[in-house]
Amino acid sequence: MQKRILPLAIIAITLISLIGWNCTKLDTTDIGSDLLPAVDNVITFADTIPIISTQGIFVPDSTYILRTDDHAFGVNNDPVFGQTNASIAFQLKPGFYPFFIGSPGDTLNWPGGATGAGVDSVVLCLKYKGIYGDSTIPLQVEVREVIDNAPYLFRDSTNKYRNVNFMPGLGANVGFTSTTSIDVKKLRDTVKYKYGTGFSVNTIRIRLSTAYANALYNRDTIFSNPAKNAFATDSLFRKFYNGLAVVPSGSGNELIYTNLANADTKLEIHFRRKNLGRIDTLANSLVLKSEFFGNALNRSSSTANYITRSRPALPSGDQEVYLQTSPGTFANLHIPTLSTLSNRIVHRAELVVQEIPDNSGFADKFIVPNYLYIDIKDSGTAKWKPIYYDLNPALAYDPDYKNSFFVNYFPNEIDFLYFGGFIRTKPGNLGRFYNFNITRYMQDVITNHKPNRDIRLYAPFNVIYPQYSAFPIAYGNNIAYGRVKVGGGNNPNYKMILRIVSSKL
Repeated sequence: MQKRILPLAIIAITLISLIGWNCTKLDTTDIGSDLLPAVDNVITFADTIPIISTQGIFVPDSTYILRTDDHAFGVNNDPVFGQTNASIAFQLKPGFYPFFIGSPGDTLNWPGGATGAGVDSVVLCLKYKGIYGDSTIPLQVEVREVIDNAPYLFRDSTNKYRNVNFMPGLGANVGFTSTTSIDVKKLRDTVKYKYGTGFSVNTIRIRLSTAYANALYNRDTIFSNPAKNAFATDSLFRKFYNGLAVVPSGSGNELIYTNLANADTKLEIHFRRKNLGRIDTLANSLVLKSEFFGNALNRSSSTANYITRSRPALPSGDQEVYLQTSPGTFANLHIPTLSTLSNRIVHRAELVVQEIPDNSGFADKFIVPNYLYIDIKDSGTAKWKPIYYDLNPALAYDPDYKNSFFVNYFPNEIDFLYFGGFIRTKPGNLGRFYNFNITRYMQDVITNHKPNRDIRLYAPFNVIYPQYSAFPIAYGNNIAYGRVKVGGGNNPNYKMILRIVSSKL
């Protein structure tokens, strides 16, 4: 039996190799662009294909923010791209129900007053993840209560994906002072709690008002008193507490990023209680909570990241294109010459996008996006879809989604080393650019006479194709982080081009 397996295996390997060679013999870029055939203009040609570029703005921008994503808040004033305002709203909840501040009965036996037992303070803690903009000016913010009137769009809409256009109603300012000043340069300092109960580092700490602290503390679970059992169940808690919001107010020129799902993001309730004849200072916390599926009585926390842009009038895109990370802008690229190209072997086809140097003096503060992305117009519709083949040539995916059971419409992972899309520097530090390897897609268009679709160029936080899925696909940029001015199809010095190296048949 073993003697028969070896020759059969050799035959099988040989057949697979031949089939693989025949299937990929046109995809010569798999071996690397440094091994492309020399351009001699006899057998191998290098053509620069002109592009018609048009500036676009996503209106409205439908970028979604998930609970686990980094959220942005603050304000920045970009002299080139205009002003950005960002606010966050969130619900921090008990980790269990019924929830007690301290131990069961603590607030019944020690409601505050002459004994000295009771609430000490309430502090909002936000895990710091970075900034975008100018950190030399401290950012001023307000902490406000969330007002959620019927139909309860925020607190009762768990497990929904919200885009950057959503913000719940806001109520009273509950900060200890009218505004809080955040200086991110000091956030690396370690803050130690009283009596050795813990510490925090790289965390934004905002003390809330005494009135808010007392209101929260006095709602501690006491089943015999309906006015004081807000922590008994999730349903009761949501009727009392809709959430908090952090909104910019006053000075500042930066967006601050926080992760609401991080364990260091919490609402700390510092309280005093009697223990063996003495008064101890302790802390309990409310956190961003993920739902235990199947348990409707223990719902997850809601979040929102509301971001608005106020831009100057943008040019047509013919010579200059303004690309701003979501919620952002885009360029529509039309390449009419593609429809006239004769059949050929495409060794490499790449879209080259060059940065126009930023001479505003703010290039070190308002930096360029890490990644750009391209997709293509879906024939006969106003929708867009992923580009064929080149997002990851090692993975099968079908942008037309003809057989959704076996093949995804989008690859599980983008091969950036093959596809490109990330910021690069020219040799000799002669400027920066993005390029996209679209060799296989161009081969299909030219050889198989596929439709010559328009291409959309933009800097997404995530991408979503609603005709296939309502779930957003994460990309390589933070929300509202980065902007770049690039040359359009008619720019005299930084022209956007499609370069094709090919051999005619």
